[in-house]
Amino acid sequence: MQETWFKDWFNSPYYHQLYKNRDLKEAELFIDKLVQHLKVSPGSRMLDVGCGKGRHCIQLAGKGFDVTGIDLSEESIEEALKHEQENLHFFTHDMRLPFWINYFDYAFNFFTSFGYFKTERENNNALQSIAQSLKTGGIFVIDYLNAGYTEDNIIHQSKEEIETVEYTITRWYDDHKFYKKILIEDPASTQHVSYTEVVARFTLNDFIEMFKPHGLKIKEVFGDYSLVPYHERNTPRLIIIAEKI
Repeated sequence: MQETWFKDWFNSPYYHQLYKNRDLKEAELFIDKLVQHLKVSPGSRMLDVGCGKGRHCIQLAGKGFDVTGIDLSEESIEEALKHEQENLHFFTHDMRLPFWINYFDYAFNFFTSFGYFKTERENNNALQSIAQSLKTGGIFVIDYLNAGYTEDNIIHQSKEEIETVEYTITRWYDDHKFYKKILIEDPASTQHVSYTEVVARFTLNDFIEMFKPHGLKIKEVFGDYSLVPYHERNTPRLIIIAEKI
């Protein structure tokens, strides 16, 4: 299994086709509720880590904040750059490497855009880079899958057909990771292509321990995009709000 599966998969046209119909309305409502809950000051500087094509960034910039999005996928950033403006900026960047230091008031990591890396050091480097990018007193929000809920509700196999391309998706997990294998059958291609997504099975306690060395203190934890209280097995998301102390 490729150690850097995310580099190839996130730049694949199949990735963008398969996930193009994500619930944009849900994302918009989440951003609205989050900004309201955080009581964000006008003109705040924000960093979206793993921003994809910039859907969250665009909405935040529309509220008047100064927003920067970074992502490893060159194709995603190329698309995001079409929306760049005075208060909206995008860069191709690896979250494991330092970015602007002590610059941002808020840093966000949405839609399980973490936990891809093979080693503890790489995860640590990513969190260190995010923490360093924040000013003291800055806020980090990470939106991650809820491991307990995902285990209980996993759909082991499903199929989807999009514009003649058929996707067969197989999901499973072990003690440490969640896996999603995507088998792609495209009539326009002579080869069967497959990718396997691998995401760490991090729990709230894992994040508490990972945050400590970087001065990130957890303040609140929510369980879905309407910001209901988190439950270990009953809520689909693990949304953590932490402060850099």
